[in-house]
Amino acid sequence: MNVLTGTHAARAGLWAAGLCLLAVVAASIALPGYSHLQHPLSLPGARGVPTAAWFNALAFVLPGALALLAALALRARLRGAGWAARLGAQLLQLSALAFGAQGLLPLDPDDLESASSRLHAGAWTGWWIAFVPGGLLLATGLRGGSVPDRARAAPLAIAALLVLMAGLPAVLWPGPPVQRLAVAAWLLAYASLARIAR
Repeated sequence: MNVLTGTHAARAGLWAAGLCLLAVVAASIALPGYSHLQHPLSLPGARGVPTAAWFNALAFVLPGALALLAALALRARLRGAGWAARLGAQLLQLSALAFGAQGLLPLDPDDLESASSRLHAGAWTGWWIAFVPGGLLLATGLRGGSVPDRARAAPLAIAALLVLMAGLPAVLWPGPPVQRLAVAAWLLAYASLARIAR
C-alpha cells in the first residue's frame, strides 16, 4: 500500500492539530506572563527562551510535517479531480512546509529586524499566502465533486478567509487572538483532509 494513501497519512492532520495544541497549552503553563491576548504565538519558541526548541518542534516543525503528509495524501486521492482541487492541494503542501519552517527559523525578540526574525516573518507570510488561495481553490474544486465533498467545501473556504485575516494588518482587530484563531482554523482544515475524496 502506498504510504500516501494509507489511513495514518490521511489522519496526519489530526495529529498535527493535537501536537500544536499540546505545545501551546504547555507554553501557557511554563512561561510566566505569557498571554494569548498580547503575545505572538511563536514567542515561546523565540531565541533565549529555555524551552524554545521543544516548543518549536511540537508547535511548528512536527505539525508542519504532519500537515504536509495529510496534504500529500489528499493530493494522491485527487488524481481524477479537476485542476482547481489539485492545485489547491499542492498549495496546501507549500503552506505546511512554511508552517514548519517557522519552528526552524525562530523569532529574535530582542531584534525584530535581525535576519532570524525576518526569516521567521517570511515563513509566516509564506504560510498564509500559500494557504489562502490553496484553501479557496480546493473548496472550489470540491464543489464539483461528490455530495460529501461539496459539504466540506464551505469550511475550507471559511478557514482560508480566517487565515487571510491573520495576514492582514491588525487595524480593526487585535493581532494575537486573530493569529490564534487563524492557526486553529488552519489546523482544523488539515484535520478535515482525511475525509475528502475518499
